[in-house]
Amino acid sequence: MTADASFGRLDDDDYPAYTMGRAADMLGTTQGFLRAIGEARLITPLRSEGGHRRYSRYQLRIAARARELVDQGTPIEAACRIVILEDQLEEAQRINAEYRRAAEASDPSSPTSTPA
Repeated sequence: MTADASFGRLDDDDYPAYTMGRAADMLGTTQGFLRAIGEARLITPLRSEGGHRRYSRYQLRIAARARELVDQGTPIEAACRIVILEDQLEEAQRINAEYRRAAEASDPSSPTSTPA
């Protein structure tokens, strides 16, 4: 990948742009914390060609939420499970909203659908 192509990916939430050290600094935590949430399978960082962990912005948001819970006294394993469940709930709600919009759009008698 060229440097120009890499710069274009920086807006991609899933692009693994951050090293472990940089990610830990951004979150105000330790590299050990990032390893621990990786071991708990909350996030799975990609690896560079040299085998170093690389994190995306999406993964950093997940890690930040886990850190909030741990800072409040939640054990790390429980915090990871809570974050996983929150993420699954958010995804299910998004899918349900899409289904609801599709159903309303295909049902002309629906009070929220507009005539074409």
